[in-house]
Amino acid sequence: MKPDEPRTVDGYLARVSGEKRAALEKLRRDIRAAAPEAQECIAYGIPTFRVDGKMLVSFGAAAGHCAFYPGAWPIEALRNDLRAYETRKGTIRFQPGRPLPAALVRKLVRARIAVPASRSRLAKKTSPRRRAAGEAVRNAKTSRSR
Repeated sequence: MKPDEPRTVDGYLARVSGEKRAALEKLRRDIRAAAPEAQECIAYGIPTFRVDGKMLVSFGAAAGHCAFYPGAWPIEALRNDLRAYETRKGTIRFQPGRPLPAALVRKLVRARIAVPASRSRLAKKTSPRRRAAGEAVRNAKTSRSR
């Protein structure tokens, strides 16, 4: 870690100004609510949540936007819910004045936890909790398509 890089999520957020900080603090609360067992840390210079020592999701601020990094599979799985946002592989960009809704963050985090083992190192062994979360995401997608 470089000497000038923040060492905590609070330290990272203290460097972000105004509306971006408010949007990222809301995102942080929403992630915590969706994955209360996750621990916060700084990884690759940005706030990250980990489960069992493995990266779950990250977020950060850039010059013209804020970003949420849930990984490629959750974005692919919830593509229809993300039409209003600019997405890249593994990244969702949003404007600070229009933060991600809590329900969408919850779906993305649960989808990330439930990533099929063939798609992620995070899901090497599928626990009953992960299977249940994955089933909830699939059921939500199925009920909308009817």
